[in-house]
Formats: sequence, C-alpha cells, structure tokens
Amino acid sequence: MREDLKYTLMVTGMVVAWSIYYAVSKIVVDATGSPLLAGFLLRTAALVFLTVQLLLDKSFARLFHQGKAVFILVLIGVFGFLLDLFANLGYANGSLSTGTALLKTDVLMVNLATVIIYRKRLYISDWVGTAVMLFGVLLVLGVDFGGMEVHVTDLYFLLSAACVSANAFIIKSAQEKYHEDADMISYYNNFVVLLLFGTSAAFAGDLRTDALNSIPGFWWLVALGGLAQTGIYFFYYRNLRHFEVWLVKLYLLLMPVLSCFIGVFFLHEELTTKKLLGILVVLAGAAVILQRGRINHAGRPAR
Repeated sequence: MREDLKYTLMVTGMVVAWSIYYAVSKIVVDATGSPLLAGFLLRTAALVFLTVQLLLDKSFARLFHQGKAVFILVLIGVFGFLLDLFANLGYANGSLSTGTALLKTDVLMVNLATVIIYRKRLYISDWVGTAVMLFGVLLVLGVDFGGMEVHVTDLYFLLSAACVSANAFIIKSAQEKYHEDADMISYYNNFVVLLLFGTSAAFAGDLRTDALNSIPGFWWLVALGGLAQTGIYFFYYRNLRHFEVWLVKLYLLLMPVLSCFIGVFFLHEELTTKKLLGILVVLAGAAVILQRGRINHAGRPAR
C-alpha cells in the first residue's frame, strides 16, 4: 500500500510539474517573442536547481565519471532538443489544430514500439483506453477537427512525436543497461539542450537584452519554469524506471486536463462545454487503463 501511494504521488508530481512548465513556458515565449531564447532561459534556471540538488546530495563529482555512458547521456539531450525544434518548425509553417493532434501521436508510436520492437503484450482494453484518452485530450486542447489542414511541413510534428517516443526508450535503456540514475540523466539532458538552445538563439539573433524583464515578475516566472523543469526530470525519469514507457505516456495524457484548469484560474481562459466533455472522456479512458487487471483477469492478452 505504501509503495502504491509513493508512485501515485510520483505520477501526480510528474503531471503537475509538466503542466506548470507548459503554462510558464507559454508566458515566457510570449514575453520574449522567441521560443529559442525562452528555452535557453528556462533551461538555465533548471541548471541552477539541478546543480544545487547534486551538491546537496554530494553527487556532483559523479558527473565527470560516466565513462562510455556519456554518449547515451548526450544523445538523450540531442533528442530532447530536436523534439522542441521540430515542433516549433511545424507550428511556424502549419496549423495549430493539426500540429496539436499530430504531436499526440507519440502515445500511439510508443504503444506500437512496445508491441513490435520490445515484444511486450498489450490488452485490447489498453488500446481502447489509449484511443479514448487521446480523443478526450484533443477535445480538451480545443482541436478543430473540421478546420484541420494537411501540409508537407506537418511532417515536422510527426518527427517531433518520433523524437519524444525514441527519447523515452533511450532514457529507459540508459537506466537499465548503464544503470544511470535519474539525476545524472537529468543534468546531462538539461545541459546539452541548454547549449543547443543558446547556440540556436545566438545564430538567430534572439539573445537580446531588450526581450528580458519585459513583463512584471519576469525573472520569478523564469525561476518557476526552471523549478518545474527540474520537477519534470525528477518525477518523469523515476516513473520511467518503475513503469513501462507506454503507461507513463498515458499518465501524461492527464496533463492537458490540469493545464486546462491552470489556464482557467491563472491565464483567464474559458472552460467550455467541449473542454468539460473532453475531461470526462480522458478520465473514462484512464479508468479503463487502471482497471486493466480486472477487465482482463480471465482473458488472454492481445497484441
């Protein structure tokens, strides 16, 4: 019972941290006018928190003794940057509705990889629950199904989803094959992404002082975003070690529900009937997944 409570809190922490990060990230991007500069600032703030964490744990010195594992740690950071880069390129040239829907295909990609590549079995109820949750999430996010348009540049969204999916499995491999803990993976990932965001922002001419401190409490928001990013690393990587990748991805589908309420209470967004319906659909799909043991107790798992 205590173990169940522990991981319930771990999943809750992951969803809350990610929701706060996306809300703050949106504000900082709007304030600076640059996703690259915003990404650089938020990752810099996260680096401060991660450094303090390692110093308090007296494990900072381990950063310099990773041996061959350093290559997979850097690879995780590269994929972390690419998933953001491809999503931004897609949004720059495509529609919001199409992009939002295509980015969520990472859940289906992970499910397929779990079955085809890793030879794991998923119940039919798992697929049904996944589809129901995914549909509910699109409703919560306000995707306009009728207004969706397809462009060649929408392939960027699929590339971003593929990077998200691949990175989750790479992280799990680093944990299982190289026995890397969440804190080492977090630090390397954040540092590599920070460098790539900073370099990209410099080349794009986005490292401008006039874009800083552009709204009241700007630096407090950056600090909150960095803290939330640190929370993502802390909870997400530990959940990946404990759960299957596909299940962690499904838990993350609860994030738009919380983000919806954050938007209503803090960003003056409207809670529409469509969003409320989407929340109920997401919760119904989650219930199917959580009851998978009872539902399939007497049945055989299907691929």
